[in-house]
Amino acid sequence: MRRQTQPIIPPSIPLVLYALISDTSVGYLFLGGVIPGLLLGAVQSGLIAAVAKRRHFPVEERVPLRELPRVTWEATPALLMPVILLGCMWSGITTPTEAAAVAAAYALLLSALLYRSIRMKDVYHSLVSSARVTVSIGMLIAGAMVFNYVITAENIPRSLSVFLKAHELSPVMYLLFVNVLLLILGCFLEGTTIILVILPVLLPTAQALGIDPVHFGVMAVVNIMIGLVTPPYGLLLFMMNKIADVPLRDMVREVMPFLYVMIGALALIAFVPGFVLWLPRLMGYTG
Repeated sequence: MRRQTQPIIPPSIPLVLYALISDTSVGYLFLGGVIPGLLLGAVQSGLIAAVAKRRHFPVEERVPLRELPRVTWEATPALLMPVILLGCMWSGITTPTEAAAVAAAYALLLSALLYRSIRMKDVYHSLVSSARVTVSIGMLIAGAMVFNYVITAENIPRSLSVFLKAHELSPVMYLLFVNVLLLILGCFLEGTTIILVILPVLLPTAQALGIDPVHFGVMAVVNIMIGLVTPPYGLLLFMMNKIADVPLRDMVREVMPFLYVMIGALALIAFVPGFVLWLPRLMGYTG
């Protein structure tokens, strides 16, 4: 479920895309995504802990206190990987994608040279497996792009705009409508398309109703990220189906409780703006 949290907590490419279409500060959007991202991580962690306890998952023995310095020293090279990853991105040396490649190369060198846990044969099999998964995912994205083209060609965003203008909604009812709509669209459309095609239609009405653009943007991105694991076309479901070699039916059954808790967190984010706006306002945001 990490993929649901990372695009919300900075650095977030979806929030950058939203900033482009809404003329909103990227910095304040990043600040607004921190608490919602932590909230999503907290509810998912709580659910995982509850499921592990109920199913009696095995638990490793506690490390004796006297062994802690040695274990920490041995783990230090591996623990440096997040530092390298975030440092490259936040310093501006690399883009998020390039930082991921640097982190992958670092992990490969550690595994092969320091920990000696993989061999060249393992690297070969890993590359072949990754190539197969990448091709499968590419075909899925290509299919999504075709569907996105149909949405645009049929002028569905304009029809939606006309519908919204014909119905006078309160801010609460509008937020409810937008969340339901985005949850439904997230089942079928790729997230970038929703941000670039659908949100520009929804944003003017939100602003006219007095809904803060930072709050609206973070809420929309959280909603879109939930769509990544929403059947029937949750992109991450298909990715994990290929990576973990688990039947899609079983994966969908196991992901449903996560959907419930994430939608609960989304409701808090949508209808309690303080979850999004508290940190930006603390840093000087006046919207």
